[in-house]
Amino acid sequence: MKELRISSVSTTAKKEYKKWEKGQNRNFLQQQFQTERPNQVWVSDITVFKFHDKYYYLCVIIDLFSRKVISYRISHKSSTQLLTKTFKQAYADRQPKAELMFHSDRGTQYMSHAFVHLLQDFGVEQSFSRTARPHDNAVSEAFFSIFKKEELYRRHYTSEADLMRGIAHFIVFYNTERPHSTLQYKTPEQAEQDYWLKEKESSRT
Repeated sequence: MKELRISSVSTTAKKEYKKWEKGQNRNFLQQQFQTERPNQVWVSDITVFKFHDKYYYLCVIIDLFSRKVISYRISHKSSTQLLTKTFKQAYADRQPKAELMFHSDRGTQYMSHAFVHLLQDFGVEQSFSRTARPHDNAVSEAFFSIFKKEELYRRHYTSEADLMRGIAHFIVFYNTERPHSTLQYKTPEQAEQDYWLKEKESSRT
């Protein structure tokens, strides 16, 4: 383009993106994995696995306070649409009333123009892991490790429908029955119920 003296219509677009890339996509979470309330920080990631010669992409969003999987979707494509649908479902279900941070790695879906502006429209602060630092998103990584060890690699699914049922059942089990050491061996559901009960009691006094 330089040799032909051709320039884009918006000459500042690349500069603005570079400025955003270097300046705004910082790691605001800084591995602070303990929060004071639900819907304060959500973390997310996408993993891929293979079943019957087909690839499946699982996107999850986890509330950092309780480690609860608050939304998930499965697709044959790792697309921005997969992420945006997962986020919109989480937001509709949780309806956060206070400031919210969304943390992820620097995958193309999370840095896409569509998703960045979606978070801005919802007033959500976006945080990114540093490059090649998986520990910056350790909670999401830990969930996928547990999911694969305790469910995906231990089950023999007979069909795609059986696979979907297995994943759905595991996530319910993870949220409601599996205790977490970081939650004083409560389940994610118990941790949230205890929080809201305390909030209700404190509002009465």
